[in-house]
Amino acid sequence: MDAYCSLSDDQSDAARQQERHYYLLSELQALVKDLPSSFQQRLSYTTLSDLAQALIDGTVYEIVQGLLDIQHLTEKNLYNQRQKLHSEHRALKQDLVRKHKQALQTCKSHNLAVLKTNQRAENEALDQRVKDEQRMMDEKIVAEMDQKVLDQQNTLEKAGVPGFYITTNPQEVMMQMNLLELILKLQQKETVSGSLP
Repeated sequence: MDAYCSLSDDQSDAARQQERHYYLLSELQALVKDLPSSFQQRLSYTTLSDLAQALIDGTVYEIVQGLLDIQHLTEKNLYNQRQKLHSEHRALKQDLVRKHKQALQTCKSHNLAVLKTNQRAENEALDQRVKDEQRMMDEKIVAEMDQKVLDQQNTLEKAGVPGFYITTNPQEVMMQMNLLELILKLQQKETVSGSLP
């Protein structure tokens, strides 16, 4: 009798999983229609079916949400670093303007031309420093965000999410972004409807 109950439970679990798979696949097929046609063509039935299978237990939703949280924290941190650098540059420029005004007020007329030449050189040097530091900061931001993308690809690949692997190919990255968008829209829909596992 216990063996029969266990077999019956396994069959009903399998039936529930199959039903959820069909539901997720149907929802994904509907959501794909909102993507550009070039991406629609690349998302085969098999890919969508495999994605639906990966989403059945809700773990992928949790992984994607965790990756999003990490990305948002990273973006906020990088934004704050850039804002801090911008504030430091603004303070340096204000200090230089103040220093130049004081020097002009105390300058003897016969030294005025030399002073203005020196001040112009100081302004140009500061402008170059600001430009170089901003460029280095922007390069750092791009490098960190690129690394974040690689980390996300690696995590999703290891989690068995179809379509995810480490790549820098812009078309493939865009395809992965579209897959993430599908996952997030489906998660949002399931959260609203209360049908998450």
